[in-house]
Amino acid sequence: MVSIRSINTNDLKAYEHWCQPMHAYHTFNGPYYPKKSSDEISIFIHELKEKLQLREDALPQRKMIVDPNGNLLGEVSYTWRSKETNWMEIGIVIFDESYWGRGLGTQALKLWITELFKEHAEIVRIGFSTWSGNLGMVKLAAKLGMKQEACYQNARIVRGQYYDSVSFGLLRDEW
Repeated sequence: MVSIRSINTNDLKAYEHWCQPMHAYHTFNGPYYPKKSSDEISIFIHELKEKLQLREDALPQRKMIVDPNGNLLGEVSYTWRSKETNWMEIGIVIFDESYWGRGLGTQALKLWITELFKEHAEIVRIGFSTWSGNLGMVKLAAKLGMKQEACYQNARIVRGQYYDSVSFGLLRDEW
């Protein structure tokens, strides 16, 4: 069983470790985007620490996925695809590949989607996009009852090969 919560200062060492580019999840989580260097990650963590010391919500659009002991397993996030039309996009990462395929992502996204619909009464739809080579995310969309709404052919290049970009979504009244 997992839960989601805001990041806290006790998480920073583990979070810095998991942000490093050598972890396997980076091969699936937007591998077509550049990764931060270790120095950039250190600066990012230092800035998070300063915000947390000021009692600010250091990552207002993210929550940490944690096990019952509070250990970091991953994170969920959101961005506004179109605030004007109440369309939110979500994301998820499970850091350690030994936890992949155990249903933790499904649990976490169910919690996250429920929280987002509750806290943002204006949201009409929630969606996410991935690339066709990320079969775990494609399966996760189906488990959540999301519909594939778009497929952009050969829109992503991963390790020299083209993949489709696929987008999934669900409406509030479908949740």
